[in-house]
Amino acid sequence: MSSILLVDDEPQILEILSSYLRKEGYHVLTASEGRQALEIATTYPLALMILDLMLPDKTGEEVCIEVRKSSRVPILMLTAKSGEADRIRGLEIGADDYLVKPFSPRELVARVRAILRRMGDYQSLSDLVELGELTVSLGDKRIFLRGKTVETTPNEFRLLATLVRYPGRTWTRDELVEEVLGMDFLGNDRTIDTHIKNLRQKIEDDPRQPVYIKTVYGLGYRLDDPDKSRG
Repeated sequence: MSSILLVDDEPQILEILSSYLRKEGYHVLTASEGRQALEIATTYPLALMILDLMLPDKTGEEVCIEVRKSSRVPILMLTAKSGEADRIRGLEIGADDYLVKPFSPRELVARVRAILRRMGDYQSLSDLVELGELTVSLGDKRIFLRGKTVETTPNEFRLLATLVRYPGRTWTRDELVEEVLGMDFLGNDRTIDTHIKNLRQKIEDDPRQPVYIKTVYGLGYRLDDPDKSRG
């Protein structure tokens, strides 16, 4: 049974959403404050965290940042802010998806199913891909640069895993959205740009002159093998 942590300071929302998720067979843990959420997140193995942006003691952004220091659990952010800048900010600090209030409980359940399905796609893979000084273990979802672990969000990992399995192939944003975020993703395809930016910050010595993730202007992105590029 997958354990989901639901974090919201409104008791009625916690009760309704918990009821819907439990009917789907999920084990639901709840928290109404940021500190409580962080305590649970460091104590229980979680399949997903559903995190409201507005909490009484800490913001959802602060909680997300703290969680990302030690965990790659998928985070679905609940927010009343529908602006693109707000959504991009959430992705930059480590959220994997967002749902804008108001929404129906059925919409939340559908989004949860989609996220957990995406996260399980690489579970049975054991491939180890090496490109230059970059190593990606598809089986246990780990990334290494010069032997040191690179911490990524689940969607960042999925994006890099998609690219490294087909080095040299050019992907459009729409193709990457389908592969990484799923056909049911409702956001903007520019979300991929944010994930690419974050990945470059983590794996490139100079993100402004990347040697791994290249922009193919007018088309999308591709991943190069720097060893082959050097001839």
